[in-house]
Amino acid sequence: MKFRLEFSSGIWFLVFFLVSVNWVLAQTAVPRVVFKEKQWDFGKIKQGDVVTHEFVFHNEGTAPLKINRVTTSCGCTAALVSEKEIAPGKEGRLKVTFDSRGYSDKVIKYIYFDSNDPKTPQVELTITAEVEVGPAARIELDRYNIDLGISLEGEEASAKLMVKNIGQLELKIDTESPEISFFVDGRKISFPYRIPAGKSVELEVRLPSKEGRVGLLRDYLLIKSNDPMRPTLSVFISRYVITKEELRKLFEKYGKTLGIK
Repeated sequence: MKFRLEFSSGIWFLVFFLVSVNWVLAQTAVPRVVFKEKQWDFGKIKQGDVVTHEFVFHNEGTAPLKINRVTTSCGCTAALVSEKEIAPGKEGRLKVTFDSRGYSDKVIKYIYFDSNDPKTPQVELTITAEVEVGPAARIELDRYNIDLGISLEGEEASAKLMVKNIGQLELKIDTESPEISFFVDGRKISFPYRIPAGKSVELEVRLPSKEGRVGLLRDYLLIKSNDPMRPTLSVFISRYVITKEELRKLFEKYGKTLGIK
């Protein structure tokens, strides 16, 4: 009887000991993320290429590694993780894709890997590439904001914009503003409009009258082109529209000061 009691007590002690050890281990278990490499160089690529690389990482901790989120420094770079949770001792993969359209020369992009690793909650990864650009059209505008000052209600407003082709190939421009008319040397033009390499053209932009609309008006001009670096450009045109009655009052108030009879 005494032997059975001692044996039973020994079993219960062992069970208690094992449970206690497991509880302690569970409390001290932590994940640990380790990347095989944190930087990757794609080397020389051609503009327009879409390249990918997989960053390999391991969970060298004693608890499951949970990936909270993965973000990138710009929309040209996408990152996709193989699994959201990595068991201890297992590996995961982070696939990174870079779209080189619109880029040239040396490019550096960053990927941010957030996890439940208490020691390293965020890992910064880097991809680099040397984007080579062949002969192409290159658009350049003399300004991107145009202030027309005061306009009279019901009258058409106009502005001039210099467009240059500083590239090696013919530049083709187009617009998504059908309500706006465009003229070159007094002649209305149609799109796409072509500008030879190394040449420039002065566009006259004519804005339609907007009956019943007075005060500060802003127009948004969108110019598209075959420039691979800058396929879309925006020009903001502002004006302050007054009525004839408001203009009359301005003349009455400031006519003498300005020497206007």
